[in-house]
Amino acid sequence: MNTSTIASTFTTSMPRKMASTPVLAQLGAALLLGFVMLYAVGFSEASVVHNAAHDVRHATGRPCH
Repeated sequence: MNTSTIASTFTTSMPRKMASTPVLAQLGAALLLGFVMLYAVGFSEASVVHNAAHDVRHATGRPCH
């Protein structure tokens, strides 16, 4: 197999279509979610946030403390 065949195979096997959702929309959604999370955490007690994070770590099987 020569290099032109390899290059031809590589370029034809790659997808040519980009994702249907624009990158800016994804970035905007991520920023909005982040701001909503920060806003929600700002009005809750620290112990509530800690317990929620602790429960998520247990639910996903990760160690804590």
